Amino acid sequence: MKKIAVLFLFLQMFAVQAFAQEYKYHIVKRGETTAEIARQYNISEETLFRYNPDARRGIQPDGKLVVPLNSGRDEDIQASAQEDQKFVTHRVKRKETLFSLSQEYNVSIEDIKRFNKHLYSEELRRGEKIRIPKSTPAAIANNPNPSPSPSNIFDLSVKEHVVLPQETLYGISRKYNITIADLQRLNPNMQNLQPGMVITVRNGNVEKVVDVDGKLFKYYQVQPQETIFSLTRRFGISRDSLVSLNPALADGLKSGMVLKIPNIGLAEGVGEYESEEYVNLERKINNNKTKNLVVMLPFNKNKLVVTDTSDNYAERIKKDQVMQLSLDFYTGVLMAVDSAKTLGISTDLTVLDTEQNPGKVNLLLNTQNFDNVDAVIGPLLQSTVETAARGLERKNIPVVSPLSKNQITALDNYLQTRPTDEMLREAMISFISENSAGKNLVIIADGSAAENRRRLSAAFPAARLVTPSEGGSINQAQVAGALDKTRPNWIILESSKIGVLSNATSYLNSIADAYKITLLTTDRNKSFESDNISNSHLGKLNFHYPSVDRNFDPEKNRAFIEKYVEKYGVVPNAAAVRGFDVTYDVLLRLASAENLYESLKTDSTTQYVENKFSYEVRPDGGYINNSVYILSYGRDLNLKVVR
Repeated sequence: MKKIAVLFLFLQMFAVQAFAQEYKYHIVKRGETTAEIARQYNISEETLFRYNPDARRGIQPDGKLVVPLNSGRDEDIQASAQEDQKFVTHRVKRKETLFSLSQEYNVSIEDIKRFNKHLYSEELRRGEKIRIPKSTPAAIANNPNPSPSPSNIFDLSVKEHVVLPQETLYGISRKYNITIADLQRLNPNMQNLQPGMVITVRNGNVEKVVDVDGKLFKYYQVQPQETIFSLTRRFGISRDSLVSLNPALADGLKSGMVLKIPNIGLAEGVGEYESEEYVNLERKINNNKTKNLVVMLPFNKNKLVVTDTSDNYAERIKKDQVMQLSLDFYTGVLMAVDSAKTLGISTDLTVLDTEQNPGKVNLLLNTQNFDNVDAVIGPLLQSTVETAARGLERKNIPVVSPLSKNQITALDNYLQTRPTDEMLREAMISFISENSAGKNLVIIADGSAAENRRRLSAAFPAARLVTPSEGGSINQAQVAGALDKTRPNWIILESSKIGVLSNATSYLNSIADAYKITLLTTDRNKSFESDNISNSHLGKLNFHYPSVDRNFDPEKNRAFIEKYVEKYGVVPNAAAVRGFDVTYDVLLRLASAENLYESLKTDSTTQYVENKFSYEVRPDGGYINNSVYILSYGRDLNLKVVR
């Protein structure tokens, strides 16, 4: 169903949809503003933002906004209630904080923010005037302790949630780790749950760090005994950065202070972007121009019939693997554009169907306007991406190849994001060489891997060599004779024959308890994926191999996965994640330099959900990503990155 939904989006077959006569989707037209849309539905712009928080950072053509219908009367009531609310105008003095003001006026910090919206994302500024709701005697009588307890002065447990299409009370309760009964108590007037409805929720496991929705920062309440040094270590930022964001620290750190912290886990919490060896481009954004991006993919729209039913679409997609791959990749592209938008990076995205045909690519190049394009991602196939790169070389427009692994003839504008198989082999040989001290090396290689055998023998002349028979059997006595019980045995298995791989892994698994064995290969080809090869055997043998990508971490990338599942109904597959990683990297590079070529001049590596990128200049022209992972199986069959 995900693929059908995305295809319908691509074909612009969605219709404006109403929800229970109270809410509807508005499809944004080119040139429309939020103010114009609000006037169109007779609501305030602030109401529109309340139902669509992301709209504060801008809207894009064909985007969808939830619009409440017949809400004018409700807004009048709210406005009247707000007018009846008594306020105190307070001029902020030096060293005053939200906490100190909440104590002085006997109101919660959340109440102060509610009537001073900018305080959700900005700090108090000395000399500014803010409105503070004045507690009435009746309110104090009903709530003698309006201020949250010192352990949770933010009252962080309470916030608003906009109900999404097809969401249920059960799903929302799971999302916030609370019971359905709690939801109903928090929303006593809630009758039927409807898309676009705003309800009150709370986190079941409240933390002292609160994310400011859609902003680049989060806020943290300083705890007793904490120091600036401990905070810099905790949040991975420098002292200068912390003080720069929080000028009040110049007078010293105090328990209860509210600090602004860079929200490093941005972009829907995609994952771990930075360690000592990786650069985080989210922190280096300096080019705020709208990015003009063209994505060329073989959707094969020409194979679809407009009169087809949804079932027919599903059947056609199921039979067309290239179409499936394109749609999955495209979902990742859309996720990347949305994530970049949260960083303030606007994207003008053009999507073109190459129909898996170099001739169609040439036609698109001649009929579409590429004058202001910052980068082209795709096409996917080798012949079509080469055609696109050649056609755009004269305009010096970078063409980013997402999947092709074969180098093409010199083209200065060609960026190959996937390392070649040769690079993978070299990375594995380098890894073995760096870690072979004290190991007993054994090479098992047949004729199907003659070149690999030759290179391994040259790299490790002291290694024992075992050659399987033509029929694929392994001489067990020869293997046992090559092993050493006093040292770790590193066995390098090279073959593309299922029989050889099955026989070798089965035998090595049977003797693994008597010998300390680690199995490795420089070429994890498709034969390793055969049902005849036991994954449990590979896990017991601590199987090592080179890879272009790694498996995403469900914890570090939880927010990205949940966002994807929420949008498409399934967990993202490798093609979708590849689409995200490639597109997000391109957008961040464009936003952190004058153009894509300038961003490639720095010798740095970026890493996202499953892929990392470090480009080197090819001697004959163009760029290629030389980043390779070395992965290993654990006994629990989980994959681990060892380099």
